Amino acid sequence: MFLSSYDPVMYSRMLTGLTLAFHIIFATIGVGVPLMIALAEWIGIRRNDEHYLLMARRWARGFVITVAVGVVTGTAIGLQLSLLWPSFMKVAGQSIAIPLFLETFAFFFEAIFLGIYLYTWDRFKNKMTHFWMLIPVVIGSSASAFFITVVNAFMNAPAGVTVKDGKITEISPFGAMLSPAMPTKVSHVLVTAYLTCAFILAAISAWSLLKGRNHVYYKKALKLTMISACVFLLSSAIIGDLSGKYLANYQPEKLAAMEWHFETSKQAPLVFGGILTDDNEIKYGVKIPFALSILAHGLPNAEVKGLNDIPSDETPPLWIHYLFDLKISFVAVMVIIALAFLFLFWRQRSLIYSNKWLLRGIILAAPLAMLTIEHGWIFAEVGRQPWILHGIMKTSEGATVSDHVDTMLIIFALLYIVLGLTAIRVMLRMFRNNRAEDEMVARGIEGGDVQ
Repeated sequence: MFLSSYDPVMYSRMLTGLTLAFHIIFATIGVGVPLMIALAEWIGIRRNDEHYLLMARRWARGFVITVAVGVVTGTAIGLQLSLLWPSFMKVAGQSIAIPLFLETFAFFFEAIFLGIYLYTWDRFKNKMTHFWMLIPVVIGSSASAFFITVVNAFMNAPAGVTVKDGKITEISPFGAMLSPAMPTKVSHVLVTAYLTCAFILAAISAWSLLKGRNHVYYKKALKLTMISACVFLLSSAIIGDLSGKYLANYQPEKLAAMEWHFETSKQAPLVFGGILTDDNEIKYGVKIPFALSILAHGLPNAEVKGLNDIPSDETPPLWIHYLFDLKISFVAVMVIIALAFLFLFWRQRSLIYSNKWLLRGIILAAPLAMLTIEHGWIFAEVGRQPWILHGIMKTSEGATVSDHVDTMLIIFALLYIVLGLTAIRVMLRMFRNNRAEDEMVARGIEGGDVQ
């Protein structure tokens, strides 16, 4: 055992957290890449440009590998919900049954059309016919993320239920899907998935250009992915602001914990960094005047609820402040990289493909984008503690009492290591031995200018 005394709640949280942290990598790629494939193929058809069509082909091949791993980890999550959190599923299962079912249906919808899409390249006289086969894949992948995020939104802000003596007595399944947390959570999950995948695909092109593979294919891929990343980055910033306002109204304890805001006050500052002393004094932190009030309510004089007005047994762990700071730091780096790209794109476009510092920055942005998603999910889940179902059931009440969760943790950790290494090995062999420029020669595709 990893702990001196066996604690099934702790082990259940560790195993669920490990599964989600691993799954979110493949789930993010599974949501974002289909949209990028669709953009590439649509541009290729509209411009009669074989380079963009080849992008769609190659990205689709890699996408299949991530889908395969995502299926395994997604199945593990479903299994663990029942095994590790039986009391939670007993209480909330009826409320979230519809989105859980629809998430599975969306995946099957996506998988069926993905198979059709992959095996019908060059089968249609009208290329748009093949493109339309991809649209259900895009819809299905995003719908899958939508429905599973609806479940998480319900956990953060239960709706459509009547609670009596701490128990759910009346249920409106469709009302449960309309949680106050749903709009911001769903939109944030989708946009950040699109953003992360745009940066990942941009990093692949930037790496190739940095290694001297100065082919027009990589230039076009870099242009498409980075312009997409800039659009999604702006969208995510707007949604992030709305998320702060949601927290102020529905989960003020999470907002206060992430900013170490103890006294309910107006003109509240936003704290970045720092160290919290035993008497709740903040040392070495940077305070931005009025920023927390603006984030919470859009007005500098708005009142923000502090932790001193929240019961101590309902206060989230205060270390989520560092998670939020890391997330914001990653976003700041991505913004700088995006602005540098836009500046060069506007002033001297040819330098985009040869500026080593910019290319290195784009390569750095890809893992930072994924880390931002990881940190964001940890922040969202830990920041909800001590609740598994906010205001209704605490995490300790929803977990299993089994004696073997520690063994399950070891088994699943080994499974994820094998899956991860296998996926990496397959992807490397798939593309390292079949470079884009070689494939273009084999297909008789000539070079050209970046459009």
